[in-house]
Amino acid sequence: MAASRLKGKPLLEINNIPIICHVLNKAMETGLEAIVATEDKEIVTAVEQNGDASKVILTENHKTGTDRIFEAFKKLKIKNVDYILNLQGDEPMIDPKDIINLNKLMIKNNSDIGTLASEIKKDTMLTNENIVKVITEKKLENNNFVKALNFLRKDLKKENSNVYHHIGIYCYKVSVLEKFINLDQTKSEIKNRLEQLRALDNNIKINVALSESSPIGVDTKEDYLALKKIMEYKS
Repeated sequence: MAASRLKGKPLLEINNIPIICHVLNKAMETGLEAIVATEDKEIVTAVEQNGDASKVILTENHKTGTDRIFEAFKKLKIKNVDYILNLQGDEPMIDPKDIINLNKLMIKNNSDIGTLASEIKKDTMLTNENIVKVITEKKLENNNFVKALNFLRKDLKKENSNVYHHIGIYCYKVSVLEKFINLDQTKSEIKNRLEQLRALDNNIKINVALSESSPIGVDTKEDYLALKKIMEYKS
């Protein structure tokens, strides 16, 4: 609720449904177990009113979303789980098929951390600090799972090779998630406001899969209005 660029964004409505509930619905379409983890009672109430009270858990205040999902995992006392997907609550147009594909690639490759990225369609995305970019070791293609070299918000040029639009989802091996949250935040993580840099700074490998869709995340009021227009038109 305290997002610096757009306060209260999880409860902004599209088609009379809060954004966080749109994201939960997309997660549930995968057939995987889906839970909203939040520190805000307003979000708990919204999820309960728009669905199922068992689909949300209240956590303590945390510096990062990764710390929050680990607390939720411990509170839920889930057994026999090898991987946890962390889907950010501002991606209401993410394609469930991309989530399923990431989950399958993680299992197939026995990876530590995995995420998604899509092709950059506009050059303006390279300089937009609200859009996170990932540089990969090799070109992303369907069904390959490529090592991430760096994540950036700015200082990119057209000449940079293998640059993609990073999408707000991570899949963690449970043992790696526990290791990750016990590491100190790094200088580059804090400076760039990108917690995935903590993994790279500690030599934890992140693999990237190509997403078929390129969803709009909600970071600003302009993002919200654009997304609202698209989603309400589609419905």
